[in-house]
Amino acid sequence: MSQISVIAKIPAAPGKRDDLAAALQTALETAGGEAGTRYYILHTDDKDADVLWMYEMYESQSDLESHMGSEAFKALGPAITPFLGGRPELIFTKPIGGKGL
Repeated sequence: MSQISVIAKIPAAPGKRDDLAAALQTALETAGGEAGTRYYILHTDDKDADVLWMYEMYESQSDLESHMGSEAFKALGPAITPFLGGRPELIFTKPIGGKGL
């Protein structure tokens, strides 16, 4: 299986989670048209009102690299920076099995 996933913890500045989520909306829309992007899903955190989680899955490492090298991805940093409460944490994983693969 050559798929690769990213789990991103994205901290919002206190009280700015909704603004951060709105700023990420363009990324959600763009990912819908990216070849090789299987999932790109934004989540709230039920226990921490100042955290968002992003789950991403790509068909291959090269699809992830294309996503991260895109103009849309490069524009994302400046769009979300005013609402961040710290540096996002990225965890890279490889699925090994399960429903939906």
